[in-house]
Amino acid sequence: MDLPTLWFGLIVFFWTLYFVLEGFDFGVGVLARVLGRDEAERGKLLSTIAPVWDGNEVWLVVAGGAMFAAFPGWYATLTSVYYLPLVAILVALILRGVALEFRGKHDDDRWRRRCDLGVAVGSALPPLAWGVALAGAARGLPLDGRGVLVGGLGALLHPYALLGGCALLALCLLHGAAFLRLRTTGELRARASRALAVASVPAVLLGGGFWLWTALRAGPAGGLSGWVDLVGAVAALGVVAGVVLRHDGWAFAGTTAAVGATVVAIFCSAFPTLMPSTVGRAHDLTVLTEASPAYGLRVLTVAGLVTLPAVLAYQGWSYWVFRRRVAG
Repeated sequence: MDLPTLWFGLIVFFWTLYFVLEGFDFGVGVLARVLGRDEAERGKLLSTIAPVWDGNEVWLVVAGGAMFAAFPGWYATLTSVYYLPLVAILVALILRGVALEFRGKHDDDRWRRRCDLGVAVGSALPPLAWGVALAGAARGLPLDGRGVLVGGLGALLHPYALLGGCALLALCLLHGAAFLRLRTTGELRARASRALAVASVPAVLLGGGFWLWTALRAGPAGGLSGWVDLVGAVAALGVVAGVVLRHDGWAFAGTTAAVGATVVAIFCSAFPTLMPSTVGRAHDLTVLTEASPAYGLRVLTVAGLVTLPAVLAYQGWSYWVFRRRVAG
């Protein structure tokens, strides 16, 4: 395997890890406002992600940094084309972080309700916007030879991209419900179980429709599409089994696999093309044309071998320390 392909695979891994870990954070942030009947209950629900949510955001920095270092042209085109959605994502993440950190700093019910609203909005917008941006970029955009978008806002809001955003948001809500059922007890766990059953309907409809459209668009050149489809099918069975048999671990494993497989499907549907151009194939951004020089990739590989195991080990240890359920 050459270094450009290796780093494409690592970037897909980083993005997948980000959405798997932040996915349940996003889901919990939205569901806490729905499932919690008072400020105390919403506080308990949010406490399930309190020790880990900021650490999970590390993988967004890692994924973005790896894209910038390994494929600078891909990074530059993606961030310039989707400048406004990325600003909205950044504002939403800041809003969510501030609301989570300052929720308990002022003993006032109205203050906490406003913070809970900030958490919900800041948790719902990022997966929706990320899904629109990543699905739209993978489908293809009208890019000229300089990687500049030719066309207006309508080129970014293709139905496939909008479906990708809605599907990713629905999967994050499902993932969050499974996480809450895994991490709570009593009445809160019972509500999370009901939310998991309800959230599975839009997740299956939107996610299944997006997967079908992705498979039809990718065709036989989809590369890993067959394996990804298999993982998605197993994930759906895991969620169903977890809901029916009330097995928390199976349900959470199923939603984890569903979110991860969806992200992999988005990135790999056009491989080795990174961002297809609908203007002409000559303007496509590919793994080989956008990769950094070989020396830079070698340095990046050595740095990754040193730092990534430490980051993974520390994050795994933090999840082990905070593994206990929150009493409901």
